[in-house]
Amino acid sequence: MTPWRSLWPLCLAWLILTTPAAAENWPAWRGPRGDGTSHEPIVPARWSGEDNIAWKVEVPGTGHASPIIWQDRIFVVSCLEESKQRLLICFDRSNGRLLWKQVVLESPLEEKHHLNSFASSTPATDGQLVYVTFLDRHEMVVAAYDFSGQRKWLVRPGPFSSKHGYCSCPVLFEDKVIVNGDHDGDAYLVALDRATGKTIWKVDRENKTRSYSTPLVRQIDGRTQMILSGSKCVASYDPHDGSRHWLIDGSTEQFVASMVYNGELLFLTAGFPELHMMAIRPDGSGNVTDTHIAWRTRKAAGYVPSPIAEGDYFLAVSDGGVASCFEAATGNRVWMERLGTHYSSSLVSAAGLVYFTSDEGNTTIVRPGAKLEVVAENKLGEFCHASPAISQGQIFFRGEMNLYCVGPAAVAKSAANP
Repeated sequence: MTPWRSLWPLCLAWLILTTPAAAENWPAWRGPRGDGTSHEPIVPARWSGEDNIAWKVEVPGTGHASPIIWQDRIFVVSCLEESKQRLLICFDRSNGRLLWKQVVLESPLEEKHHLNSFASSTPATDGQLVYVTFLDRHEMVVAAYDFSGQRKWLVRPGPFSSKHGYCSCPVLFEDKVIVNGDHDGDAYLVALDRATGKTIWKVDRENKTRSYSTPLVRQIDGRTQMILSGSKCVASYDPHDGSRHWLIDGSTEQFVASMVYNGELLFLTAGFPELHMMAIRPDGSGNVTDTHIAWRTRKAAGYVPSPIAEGDYFLAVSDGGVASCFEAATGNRVWMERLGTHYSSSLVSAAGLVYFTSDEGNTTIVRPGAKLEVVAENKLGEFCHASPAISQGQIFFRGEMNLYCVGPAAVAKSAANP
């Protein structure tokens, strides 16, 4: 018999060739790191509404929340507007088959901005439970479901009032579910126990102004920092207890886009009524408005689409479709070009490329650099306000009516024949 020791190199080579490199889940808003980046080396760069589509499946109801993916499960939230029901829906990622859907909330539809939806808050999962949040009249609702669709808890941690509607994506940190409650009233940040939904800590946000930014958690300057722009300020908190590290006043009143971090600087794009893009040094304490802004500009800033930091560059797109690429360290804008007419979707990146998806469902793929280099332009053929998700070598788009899995057909079967 051939000695096992002599077969081991062949087995190892087979494993390397057949195992997806750096395959990741996409478990929450903006992915595994909360910043839109994927570490997967091979991600689709070309597709259309029919080509390179592993499957597509109709999604009941409407919503702008992104899909999230954990291994063989995809979770999406939606709203059935006629019945006023907010849903959590689970699909099989291999073929798009609907596995189950649960009514999380049945409540009158809230007032909202015409570009918002009644299901805009992207859920989050830790592989055991899925955490969702909706608005019930003037109360925030947060709930947890297991992977079979059974509800484990539902709580109402505080009020929420905004004429623009609701969009607060849950953030998972250690044993906590953290939700941003910036609204036109007694605003707050709240941390709930993952297992029970009980409030662990809750801190006031003194400016009491609607904003929709999702916090970003990083280890910076020897501290665990939870950073968000919103409610007339940019602030860093300790997610363990809600205590505040530092604060910057402004740069504007209302914020939607999430912040990003490149290992040295924090970046934001905002907002209303004034537009700003800004880089911040994150090592301060107290009020650092006058000392820790590295650079800023107002030209072609975005309000809704979140930006991205990729390599030495910082990239963003305005709601009106003007994309910009900056040298991250200096703020020098190396190029600025119009890519489309309107953008709501946030930027994602993989394998050194950045993906810009317009409301029309057109994705322009760019290689960051000193000059604009368009690698590909792809038309989905359906309006798309949700941000894409990347997992296991595939890209998932939640369109106006359908959920798309973009990637090699060998990875997933068609949803038309589950």
